[in-house]
Amino acid sequence: MSDTLHGRVAASLAADVRGEVAGFAQALAREAGADVVLFYGSNLRTGSLDGVLDFYLLLPGRQQERIWPRVGYHEREIEGMVLRAKTATLSLEQFAKAAAGRSRDTTIWARFVQPSALVWARDEGVRGQVVEAVASAAVTAGTLAAALGPAKGPANTYWKALFRETYAAEFRVEPPGREDSILAANEAHFHGLLPLAWEAAGIAFERSGDELVPHVEAAERRRILRWWTTRRRLGKPLNILRLAKATTTFDNAAAYGAWKLERHTGIALEVTPFRARHPLLAMPGAAYELWRARRKKRTG
Repeated sequence: MSDTLHGRVAASLAADVRGEVAGFAQALAREAGADVVLFYGSNLRTGSLDGVLDFYLLLPGRQQERIWPRVGYHEREIEGMVLRAKTATLSLEQFAKAAAGRSRDTTIWARFVQPSALVWARDEGVRGQVVEAVASAAVTAGTLAAALGPAKGPANTYWKALFRETYAAEFRVEPPGREDSILAANEAHFHGLLPLAWEAAGIAFERSGDELVPHVEAAERRRILRWWTTRRRLGKPLNILRLAKATTTFDNAAAYGAWKLERHTGIALEVTPFRARHPLLAMPGAAYELWRARRKKRTG
């Protein structure tokens, strides 16, 4: 791994976050027995505490669940403010494997070539492992970008080609041009990152002004694209499996649904013990209660 890329990633992961975020992360790590907590998403960029904070919790040991990550929703009062978080939990070992492109997953390396912050680590040893894993995510993403992108062009043309492909491979509804908004919102993060990723991957390239010219032999390009074709074909089925699993294993799903409902409609539904334990079974009753509340709101 390139020391230059390693240093760049280490500095990026060390980004400052608000004390409330760091405190929430530490509490989540303690509850889950995690080695590492990564923070990502729009709240990292803006510093806002509004909405839902996004965390990855990385556990010690082997990955226990074949379909990962396990998702959950958490609320905690910190310094007089109720903070909300959505978590994705998997092992640090599996995270590193996926970041390096050694699994069929596309979500980890595509997500963590984008900005994230390492907000809590058990010790410096695991911190170093996460830096290596995130650096390998940049190498994985950069290598595919070289194969998908044009023969020459500015760095953004390669990143755009990459994100168009990865969004299309996942079972997600994203507006056209989503790749443009990612790059525009994180311009400083991506500036200069692609050449470092190519150097670390052993991809020779030339610079011509703002344009990059990667030298990828035809046979190597075919190999990379075969690797990607396998993952692209499995992307949607794998994400459907994860969504199906989440319907029965989403921790605190009822509380998350109630919060989303109130945020978007202004109607608060009580999360009863039954609804908390059996969110799927409780859905018909909750839907009826919501209908009555909406009707009362309209006629009142």
